[in-house]
Amino acid sequence: MTHDVETYCNKEDIKVIERFFDLPLDHANPSGEKIRVFARNLIPRKKAKTQKEEEELPYLVYLQGGPGFEVGLMGSSGFAGEIHEQGYQIPVKGMVLQDPCVALRIRFVFWSHNPLLTLLAAVGCILQTLWLDPRGTGLSTPITPDTLPSRLKTDQDIADYFKFFRADSIVNDCEVIRKILLGNKEKEEDRKWTIMGQSFGGFCSITYLSFHSEGLKDVFITGGLAPLGDHPDPNYEWTVRKVIRRNEVYYQKYPRDKKRIRDICTFLDGNEVILPSGGRLSVRRFQQLGIDFGMQGGIDRVHQMVLRASNDLELFGKISYKALQTIENSQSFDGNPIYAILHEPLYCQGKSSRWSAHRVVQKHPQYFSWNHIKDLADTEPIYFTGEMIFPEMFDDYKNLRPLKGAAEILARDDSWGPLYDLDQLSRNEVHVTTATYYNDMYVPFELSQETASKIKNTEQYITNQLEHSGIREDPKDLMKRLFRLAKRECD
Repeated sequence: MTHDVETYCNKEDIKVIERFFDLPLDHANPSGEKIRVFARNLIPRKKAKTQKEEEELPYLVYLQGGPGFEVGLMGSSGFAGEIHEQGYQIPVKGMVLQDPCVALRIRFVFWSHNPLLTLLAAVGCILQTLWLDPRGTGLSTPITPDTLPSRLKTDQDIADYFKFFRADSIVNDCEVIRKILLGNKEKEEDRKWTIMGQSFGGFCSITYLSFHSEGLKDVFITGGLAPLGDHPDPNYEWTVRKVIRRNEVYYQKYPRDKKRIRDICTFLDGNEVILPSGGRLSVRRFQQLGIDFGMQGGIDRVHQMVLRASNDLELFGKISYKALQTIENSQSFDGNPIYAILHEPLYCQGKSSRWSAHRVVQKHPQYFSWNHIKDLADTEPIYFTGEMIFPEMFDDYKNLRPLKGAAEILARDDSWGPLYDLDQLSRNEVHVTTATYYNDMYVPFELSQETASKIKNTEQYITNQLEHSGIREDPKDLMKRLFRLAKRECD
């Protein structure tokens, strides 16, 4: 079921169509309980001036990072603007040639005799975009403790409910929506769409390729070539190394923060510090500020919070409300609990996570354990942690506390279904074009390369000049490179 759409235009002359869909909670039981899924459709009006032109624009669907985050209203700036402005050249279909360079030569001959295709080759294919709030986020039946269905009475009920909010269900949502929006198109190729996945959205894209590649024209992935294993331990073995390296960079840039941070941890260790929302600022929660180290400017943002808290301790003997508010606002787990409760299960296929990050970090007490470090000299730093979920978070974050029992159940659950089909990926015929970041702190480069080698028809733009948030840091250059690479031209 779909709802009446609401349409308006923003000041940047982008037509916005807000769409709601009632979809099955469990796609294996389509007649059962429903949830609402929201998607915002954006159409550049200067590229499509009539209703007919709008309907003929192919779709690019953006899959958000996370898990558990919604998409804000996009406009004509940033990477959304580059997608609308640049477009990209859709490869010519129907040619089955072994040598891509031969195919390229034939394509150029074909275009040279067709003015319309010559124009497409020059400026690309203009797109309309669809920005999905993944189920459980934003306007898509969001999950927070206060919005859980009243029928969920026990921790086991809550855990069972959360299991419907992984990548496989998100992909199934996309397929239902695709058929609603494009199912009446006459040509099979026009019933397909292109997807772009950032970070966790890239994980979803690989799930899409595994089980519903028939619905895809092309796939773009930025910072999201997911590890294809069946549990998260290998991922955290690599990411802890990346986090250690980023801490080294931090302390090289801000050496005086070694003492500042130790003083802050000493204060937190000896005092019950309550955050504005009612959560607790423990030493471990303070260390979790390091999740920002992998983003552009993250090291500097953390330093500013350290400097403010340290200054407060010198002046007042406590951390001020404003400093606590700033720290709390930088940590999103209270408002986006899916991120905490499903972060490790998103790697699981038939195995349990068993608090993977917690187990891996415990192997490195010399970096991360305050109990180990606090008795050492002031010159010995304590390191921040990264994109890692710990069991004590369900005590420290007020809005995660009601989910603690469900989180424990899910950490032990080994019944997770498949997320990837390695055989299908090895035979993949859909072009996959990726931006891969050599220094990525969240999706380790080494595991990304293993994944790229297992997905046929994958081409990468690899750089050490951008962080995981590259699509926001330098959208113009990044989108240009991805769209150029998608042409699969040979020199």
